[in-house]
Amino acid sequence: MDFKTIRYSVNGAVATLSLARPERLNALNATVHAEIRDALSAVENNSALRCLVITGEGRAFCSGQDLSERIVTDDKPIDTGASLDRDYNPLVRRLVGFPIPTIAAVNGPAVGAGANLALACDILLFARSSYLQEAFARIGLVPDAGGTWLLPRLVGLKRAIAMSLTAEQIPAEECQRLGIAWKVFEDATFRDDVAKSAAMLAMGPTLAYRLMKRALNASYENDLDAQLDLERDCQREAGRSQDFREGIKAFHEKRFPRFEGK
Repeated sequence: MDFKTIRYSVNGAVATLSLARPERLNALNATVHAEIRDALSAVENNSALRCLVITGEGRAFCSGQDLSERIVTDDKPIDTGASLDRDYNPLVRRLVGFPIPTIAAVNGPAVGAGANLALACDILLFARSSYLQEAFARIGLVPDAGGTWLLPRLVGLKRAIAMSLTAEQIPAEECQRLGIAWKVFEDATFRDDVAKSAAMLAMGPTLAYRLMKRALNASYENDLDAQLDLERDCQREAGRSQDFREGIKAFHEKRFPRFEGK
């Protein structure tokens, strides 16, 4: 596929989407969003793919919205909600419900909407020199791209408020302590470590992964009875899968299962 602002590649069962505007610290604009949508569709339409990695080229993961698209004049207000309806909100919904596991490989600063793009992924892996910053207060805006929903669920309400009001940079190791980052890797080995992590996920039971995400994402809204019913329904579907049969067979044969994601 021919993209101008992202790079899309496939290695085995792993797809990688790299934001590719390093001169703008991979800032997001309408073109980037359109190309991300096309790349996500390519992943969804390829049944051989079983893990998606999102990362950035150069020294940043993503610096958030490209502010060169925000031209301020004294007499004409800006509708900042329009780009949320058109681009950000559909992207966040799509990533949270994506049918295969997603990894945010945070190779550098993840700022503003770029931070929340990472939070919308299933697993966040950080390079040691990277950081996350809810920088919206610096320009008089409110965290968007799902930030006010995702962040409190990860770090708690008071920490989410503090991170939003102060707009401080949160280093990778602190992100791990707070439960945002799953793992922090050394800068020199980051790409290789991410590739190994993605390859391991791609070998797993993709159908079960999808059902896990459905149940876990619903758990904040469900009461206990509703969640138990959802677990039952998801487990019933998983129990009918070829992967479950393979998992049981591998267990009895004392070998690693060869899952096919179905």
